[in-house]
Amino acid sequence: MNWMDTLILVIYFAVVLGIAVAARRSVSNSLDFFLAGRALPAWVTGLAFVSANLGATEILGMAANGAQYGAYTVHWYWIGAIPAMVFLGLVMMPFYYNSKVRSVPEFLLLRFSRSSHLLSAVIFAVASVLIAGVNLYALAIVLRALLGWPLPVSIFTAGIFVLAYIVIGGLSSAIYNEVLQFFVIVAALIPLTVLGLIRVGGVDGLIDKVTSQQGEMFLSTWAGTGFGETNPLGTNWLTITLGLGFAISFGYWTTNFAEVQRSLSAKNLSAARRTPLIAAFPKIFIPLIVVLPGIIALVVEPTIGKTGGYDYNDAIPILMRDLLPNGVLGLAVTGLMASFMAGMAANVSSFNTVFTTDIWRAYIKPHMPDGHYLRVGRAITAIGVVIGMGTAFLAASFSNIMNYMQTLFAFFNVPLFATFILALFWKRMTAKAGFWGLLLGTAAPIAFYFAYQAGIVEMGSDQGANMTASMIAFAVDLLVSVPIALATKPKPDAELEGLVYTRASARDKGVVAAGDDAWYRKPAVLGWSALILSAVCYIPFTL
Repeated sequence: MNWMDTLILVIYFAVVLGIAVAARRSVSNSLDFFLAGRALPAWVTGLAFVSANLGATEILGMAANGAQYGAYTVHWYWIGAIPAMVFLGLVMMPFYYNSKVRSVPEFLLLRFSRSSHLLSAVIFAVASVLIAGVNLYALAIVLRALLGWPLPVSIFTAGIFVLAYIVIGGLSSAIYNEVLQFFVIVAALIPLTVLGLIRVGGVDGLIDKVTSQQGEMFLSTWAGTGFGETNPLGTNWLTITLGLGFAISFGYWTTNFAEVQRSLSAKNLSAARRTPLIAAFPKIFIPLIVVLPGIIALVVEPTIGKTGGYDYNDAIPILMRDLLPNGVLGLAVTGLMASFMAGMAANVSSFNTVFTTDIWRAYIKPHMPDGHYLRVGRAITAIGVVIGMGTAFLAASFSNIMNYMQTLFAFFNVPLFATFILALFWKRMTAKAGFWGLLLGTAAPIAFYFAYQAGIVEMGSDQGANMTASMIAFAVDLLVSVPIALATKPKPDAELEGLVYTRASARDKGVVAAGDDAWYRKPAVLGWSALILSAVCYIPFTL
């Protein structure tokens, strides 16, 4: 990087802090700090929703997946994201939003009991700081590759900056910065993809080189996924659809508070439902600027993933180093900084909300003035960032951080989703069933993972093991919850109003703003359009 690249980066930092200072004026109470006062329009929360996911998971992780598994990586988008995002918008958001909860665990408090509430809050807090650490580590990879900064220095610098703009402006600052970061990230990755394609001889040149090095299957999505067949992903179609497409996907997108929090900050129920549906459309096309560069990097640097060569995590930094001229390099580094800070900010802001409202307010210091919880929220943000710095070093032990991320999702999100589905659609579900199902559903995939790591269980790949672990988590949660629910007494129907699915509650439109009834804003139209478009995108990779 030269002076021009550094100037671009400095200007971006100044704008981000300026947004935080401006957002601070709207923070007068804890609702403003944790949920942006529930006053943001759908297009803002929609872009923030997809930007919050454009962190390390997306940029380095999916590029690493592209280099390791090829076109099979698009499953994480078209079957592993879009259906769940549509389900969240069409089915689950009315219950989240209308119950006026500030967090996902708070919904379990209303539906079940304090024990289920506390367990889910602790699980959320642990998962949030672990994932925040992944984003810090990903940023450190880039800074080490391009600037030569040591890992500890990179982690500390990035953590302090994210801490500053969340503490200053709260969730409003994080969300408005995420909208900015979305456009910066896209502007940074498009040149990288275009120059990468030029380097390998265009699309035809890429196809020829990849098939000669990796075989034709590397650019397919379903080839070799029959039972008994082999493929780069090391799994079969049933595990892909049930493990990734259902358990991991629905577990992540419908219960991950870092995402749901963006919808809860919308100005009304219509905007909240449209938030994940609007986000679904850019999500469909993200593979073009994330997965494709990972495959290109494998051609540009064939030693990726080889013994003594580069890690899969290095795919994007390698392309930046080899392809981008000064000026464009500064924009790309800025885009990556934006993506990692967006991912970390999303998880830290969800951590401070869950800790303050679901642990501190509920069990440690209840019935305190609102200003007390606002101060605690800012203080715990700093603690969350410090813990995230520590967990960043844990992520450093994985050559593909997406493998690590999917492991965390199987541990924490999948059993929570199973508990939520039972709680939402089955009135007979009880508090004891929710607690034990969630606890043992979380313990089961962790036990399976250690058995896999110890060589007791053999799987075709790390991702195949994660998909299997997610299926185990979901199955164990159900097998534990259902018998306990049948043997214990449920809450009376009067206490379940608005917390259990009914057609009337699902159709509730809430407060309707001007223009919400326009056909192009109807959630059903947006949802079905996204599903059809994602299915069409599979066609070129299955012929």
